[in-house]
Amino acid sequence: MAKVVLEGVTKRFGNVVAVNDVTLEIPDKQFTVLVGPSGCGKTTTLRLIAGLEEPTEGNIYIGDRLVNDVPPKDRDIAMVFQNYALYPHMTVYDNMAFGLKLRGYPRKEIDRRVKEAAEMLGIQNLLDRKPKQLSGGQRQRVALGRAIVREPKVFLMDEPLSNLDAKLRVQTRAELKKLHARLQTTTVYVTHDQVEAMTMGDMIVVMKDGVVQQVDTPMNLYQKPSNVFVAGFIGSPAMNFLESELRVRDGKVIVDAGSFAVEVPSDLAEEVRDWVNKRVIFGIRPEDIQDRRFLPDANPGWTVKATVDVHEPLGSDVILYLAVGDQTLVARMDARSDARMGQSVEVVLDMRKMHLFNIETHEAIL
Repeated sequence: MAKVVLEGVTKRFGNVVAVNDVTLEIPDKQFTVLVGPSGCGKTTTLRLIAGLEEPTEGNIYIGDRLVNDVPPKDRDIAMVFQNYALYPHMTVYDNMAFGLKLRGYPRKEIDRRVKEAAEMLGIQNLLDRKPKQLSGGQRQRVALGRAIVREPKVFLMDEPLSNLDAKLRVQTRAELKKLHARLQTTTVYVTHDQVEAMTMGDMIVVMKDGVVQQVDTPMNLYQKPSNVFVAGFIGSPAMNFLESELRVRDGKVIVDAGSFAVEVPSDLAEEVRDWVNKRVIFGIRPEDIQDRRFLPDANPGWTVKATVDVHEPLGSDVILYLAVGDQTLVARMDARSDARMGQSVEVVLDMRKMHLFNIETHEAIL
């Protein structure tokens, strides 16, 4: 096993900077997820680690070895792609064994590794089939098996679940987590799906425009985003953002959003005292907005009157698009709420979970 280290890595394609001065350390045995929107540089970063691209600047280490000039086949890594890339004329067994045969492994060792990997993945009864006889999920397992038999220092996975249907993605996601817990191989996983990132990663690297925005655990990303981009990218539906001003009213600090005003909890008021009478971006997650009727003891200073514009029932909960003056709040409420389109509703904003950002830099204040 091995850690992966990037030191000031930049990759340019002509005038386009795909990866911009990325410094990152992925510890040994950790499952690290690179996440961000399309074009953010996450796949290019993965390809740089694999050796499929050469860095314009900076150094890449696998273990203690500088690998900038080491070809992909000698980096002791195994890749799993979005496209399964199986040989259609070969059986599952031969697809998994092919790389080992090329490297001259003894037949007994190949047989042992293939059968162990197949059993681990639950495809031991498929070894004689051809890829066309397999479902999408089975093909993905074969692609994983082909990587596992290599017993590499590092697994690199580029959106390996994106071709699967929603139910199978959830199932395979859980299988990958169990597989990592068993193998304990350093893994770098690329996805654009923030739910996939949150549920799978020990550590998440959020990227935008080739720049690393934040490296943190899933819960820290959710609870303490470093800037507006991370706050809006992590969580579904996305966080509500409102340009506001902090004021003092009746001795209490309030967030004045124009169409409504809500109190800042006293224990947080001291932390934001320097921002009083200044413009800020106020953030509140949809799940932190609830129907007032189910919170009879809620602070009245956190209550807002709104009109329901859109009602989206999800079974376990309901998404409401709320009009407050000329502003819109998205709320993820308890399914017991019977608020419907066109109706008025009182909602409570859980201000203990509020976020504030610098309106100019978009960096987190609170």
